Amino acid sequence: MREAVVLAGGLGTRLRSVVSDVPKPMANIAGRPFLELLMGNLARNGFTRVILSVGYMAETIIGHFGDNWRGLQLAYAVEDTPLGTGGAIRESLARCESSHVHVFNGDTYLGLDCDATERLWAAHREPVIVARQVEDTARYGRLEVDAAHRIVRFLEKDASGGAGLINAGCYVLPRGIATEFPDAVNFSFESDYLRHAVSGRAFRALPTDADFIDIGTPEDYARAQVMLAAEGA
Repeated sequence: MREAVVLAGGLGTRLRSVVSDVPKPMANIAGRPFLELLMGNLARNGFTRVILSVGYMAETIIGHFGDNWRGLQLAYAVEDTPLGTGGAIRESLARCESSHVHVFNGDTYLGLDCDATERLWAAHREPVIVARQVEDTARYGRLEVDAAHRIVRFLEKDASGGAGLINAGCYVLPRGIATEFPDAVNFSFESDYLRHAVSGRAFRALPTDADFIDIGTPEDYARAQVMLAAEGA
């Protein structure tokens, strides 16, 4: 069974000026909710079970998708209070059934071939971070990797610019990794866990040039209408 977690519980504050009546993952893109485009891509990649981590306006997402959507078996991890990306992943992992799980951001489209991530996981059994090549890493922060594509460290946003690899917000994680997480209920997976964890255990980068867009700002939301028009057809 190929299993995924989708983090869809954010407030979407930066997008509120153009999307105010639905949670950000349900924003209309090319005539369909963005989350439908993401879930359709998961179905095409052979996933059969998805845990949706929901919070803000959770009932809108649950009411739309229910327990099964186009052959995907769905479960929900509902945040009563904000948990941050780390807390949301921890709660979702507790509902997983597989030995490892793909994690996706519910506001980011990544046209990834997940057969490649599965092969990398199978070869090393180490957590995987999908790394996207971009022309300027300053907005996102840079991933530094060695010749074997092991992640060496993260550079903060604006610490360096120019072309390079960024964290695309997609991971393959062993279900038991939650035992390494901070004790805090609400924490950032990226800042409070990953940045420190890479110095103590191996994480593999999977570079990709797949379609990638985060709809979190009005400008990128407008770009997504054009970029993902074929997905919404």
